Amino acid sequence: MLMAGKTALVTGAANGIGEGIARLFVNEGARVWLLDKEPKKLELVAGELRKQGASVEMRVADLSRTEEVESAINGLFRQTGALDVLVNNAGIDPRQPFLEMKEEQWSEVLNVNLNGAYRCTRLAAPYFVQQRAGKVINISSVTFYWGMKYLAHYVASKGALIGFTRALARELGEFNIHVNCITPGAIQTERESQTVTPEQAGEVVALQSLRRRILPLDIARVCVFLATELSDGVTGQTVNVDGGWIMH
Repeated sequence: MLMAGKTALVTGAANGIGEGIARLFVNEGARVWLLDKEPKKLELVAGELRKQGASVEMRVADLSRTEEVESAINGLFRQTGALDVLVNNAGIDPRQPFLEMKEEQWSEVLNVNLNGAYRCTRLAAPYFVQQRAGKVINISSVTFYWGMKYLAHYVASKGALIGFTRALARELGEFNIHVNCITPGAIQTERESQTVTPEQAGEVVALQSLRRRILPLDIARVCVFLATELSDGVTGQTVNVDGGWIMH
């Protein structure tokens, strides 16, 4: 029970990596707030966790809309008066050739992936400063190191999250606030199956040092490390979790 007594907020928690993080946090004893824009999936995850006896709350919010994020996170503070961990996981990754990309498509991806993390962190940071403790975990992507066609907007947003992580770690460290980042590789999720064929996934596994699919649980385990006292000497870092595909 590494997270007993801690309250964590996980964005994009209705499926995939975010759901995996939320489930492991609950298993480790945390009180977890689930934030996502998909109400039906969010209710399903929250209901399953509550049946297990977990302390779980949920809020529906679109991270591209400031007023929805403010309402959700301020509601968390009013209800619990506590927050120890923020996981900025939510993101979108629509495939789009750059030469066909409209400015609004570019802006939409950055507004969710980068500005969404800014909005959540901006609301959580004053509380962390007040209590002189807090853990911020940003979920970036190995595509920042690899580069990937048809994802210029996504890769740009995920690279910016790494810079955001480093700058905040420098600025907020004096308040005992830890800010770290994870770059997941090719993760086996329901959403991945909508854009990647089994053959394409197999090609990535062949490039990895570990010849197996990397799962949301693999990312969640690193989140637990970064969310607890196990990582109290670590800030401003990016941990690559991709089975040894990209090394840097």
